Amino acid sequence: MQWVKVLGGVVGAAALLGLGIIVGHFAIPKGADSPAPSASASQDLDLKILETVIEQLDANRIRENLRELSKEPHLATTPRDEALVQLLLQRWQDPESGLDSARTTEYEVLLSFPSGEQPNRVAVVNSTGAILFSCRHSEENLTGEQGGPNVVPPYAAYAPPGTPQGPLVYANQGSEEDFKELQNKGVKLQDSIVLTRYGGVGRGAKAVNAAKYGVAGVLVYTDPKDINDGKSLPNETFPHSWCLPPSGVERGSYFEYFGDPLTPYLPAMPSSFRLNSDNASGFPPIPIQPIGFEDAQVLLCQVNVSVHNRLELRNSSNVLGIIRGAVEPDRYVLYGNHRDSWVHGAVDPSTGTAVLLELSRVLGTLLKKGTWRPRRSIVFASWGAEEFGLIGSTEFTEEFFSKLQERAVAYINVDISVFANATLRVQGTPPIQSVVFSAAKQISAPGSSGLSIYDNWIRYYNRSSSVYGLVPSVGTLGAGSDYAPFIHFLGISSMDIAYTYDRSKTSARIYPTYHTAFDTFDYVDKFLDPGFSSHQAVARTAGSVLLRLSDSLFLPLNVSDYSETLRSFLQAAEDLRVLLEQHGISLGPLVTAVERFEGAATAFNQRIATLREGTPDPLQVRMINDQLMLLERTFLNSQAFPEERYYSHVLWAPRTGSVATFPGLSNAYSQAKNTGHEPAAWAEVQRQLSIVVAALEGAAATLRPVADL
Repeated sequence: MQWVKVLGGVVGAAALLGLGIIVGHFAIPKGADSPAPSASASQDLDLKILETVIEQLDANRIRENLRELSKEPHLATTPRDEALVQLLLQRWQDPESGLDSARTTEYEVLLSFPSGEQPNRVAVVNSTGAILFSCRHSEENLTGEQGGPNVVPPYAAYAPPGTPQGPLVYANQGSEEDFKELQNKGVKLQDSIVLTRYGGVGRGAKAVNAAKYGVAGVLVYTDPKDINDGKSLPNETFPHSWCLPPSGVERGSYFEYFGDPLTPYLPAMPSSFRLNSDNASGFPPIPIQPIGFEDAQVLLCQVNVSVHNRLELRNSSNVLGIIRGAVEPDRYVLYGNHRDSWVHGAVDPSTGTAVLLELSRVLGTLLKKGTWRPRRSIVFASWGAEEFGLIGSTEFTEEFFSKLQERAVAYINVDISVFANATLRVQGTPPIQSVVFSAAKQISAPGSSGLSIYDNWIRYYNRSSSVYGLVPSVGTLGAGSDYAPFIHFLGISSMDIAYTYDRSKTSARIYPTYHTAFDTFDYVDKFLDPGFSSHQAVARTAGSVLLRLSDSLFLPLNVSDYSETLRSFLQAAEDLRVLLEQHGISLGPLVTAVERFEGAATAFNQRIATLREGTPDPLQVRMINDQLMLLERTFLNSQAFPEERYYSHVLWAPRTGSVATFPGLSNAYSQAKNTGHEPAAWAEVQRQLSIVVAALEGAAATLRPVADL
């Protein structure tokens, strides 16, 4: 991309006349269309443009997008996956509805596939090795879509090859506690094969926990109680309902971390240093294989497991579509969704890609007509190889680490856009709450209720806020999709948006055909979202959020919404006070740091309100927006969790301790309490407390007037 510096904007205040202001058409080359009036330096969000976008997002077009995207399996790096790369490029380069530019970036990454010559196998054998029963090699071909040559058989990606054999032991969800309980009951685990069900702990953790107890191999199945509300008969399940058929098997990555396994913290480019795969960490230590619940219920006696997975270096592509900002092209609002699936992937991820394509079509059409150009740049992204461990997005954040930390405003993730058709579900960091609420209040919910998406949402998921009263509940971000490297590694305000089901009507941990060969277009069309009104609702909500972030004069991020989170963490920490003080650790600095942040956030919001009442000059707007953008970065500390790859956000790192406070403090406290009076353990508690205090003090300093050092 050609970057051209142009001076833009005129400083109003006499004291600043000599400075000039670079408000920056850095990304607009010579000859580009003039910015639309709505993108002038002083213009705020154009509500008419917003209404136009919302009205033009078409449910039928989304439906047809999904039909095209999911008509064939598109496992990462396969020919169909690459064909979808070309489809995205074609759409984003369309002369009537395309974007300013579109391109691909390729990474050479380590993936894992089952052997075509030696299928993975699970069998019951007798003492002589004769096979008494063999599990399915593939799912039952119920609709004609499960038996195609491009349907990858069920396997555990990155599981090592091996042929363990031993007595079968049921180990519940394969957690550390489950194995301890079996050991305490005298169950022999050494050289056994354990049968576990999905849920409770991550896929790879089941193998890690099992290996600690000498287990030789692991089987994983989806229990109908966890996914089907107990329904398990063929006439109760797909294609007769949305429930998982007895032969259904959840595929997935069993790699512990995210990103390319051989190039941690480096983009997987030809010039990058690569680990030897034998020395790379994060792979399951013992063979593991997923099976269906129809096979799980008949397994007994001596089980033989043959796993023949192989590691391969493959080229995987990201596709980027860019709309250049007219006023602040060097500020990026990113909107992403992964493209690859385990099989047809109609729900995961094609519901998200179908929405992505429709939203980019509507915005691209306005762009090509010359009626709109955003204030800030918009970057649409189709990530590759997400299913193997968020690889495409992680490699992107590694390659453009500095640029993104300096310039990225926010990241919007729409992976699975529709789990079901009951209500909106949003996860994100606290500052994004207000912009999502604003968007949801102005869009009608699907159906005949007459409610807004916001009012419908609050009926299903809500919480009592000390500031706002009853509001919808916004979840936190773990590592389940491509937002993970943006929030945990880069400290970019992030969110994940979807429509989901009514939890009072089902206890399913996720939609039932997740990662199976039954996740097809007809499954979505018939059971999840007939009419595609929920897809349209997600498109409208995500589109409204995208426009508000890219077009608003002041970024619609509310820093004060972090105060509630910090207060709740502080309140939980107070429960630890007695034991902490016994070891000479005071919570006083933490209390002070939280109070300083609250004060700085309140004063900061007051400055924004004052500026809104007047006519702020471009430099004032830019300074405020930079403070809003950079706040999330202040919570990063690369030394806080050295054992956790990529996790550096001191508020949202994984919490293994039982106390719902700052994760580093909670984890260290739990460890120290279990070790008794070990000085080193309590020193780590003090270190983690100091890390949090420093982060909060830094956050407060970031929000103070920029001239105050």
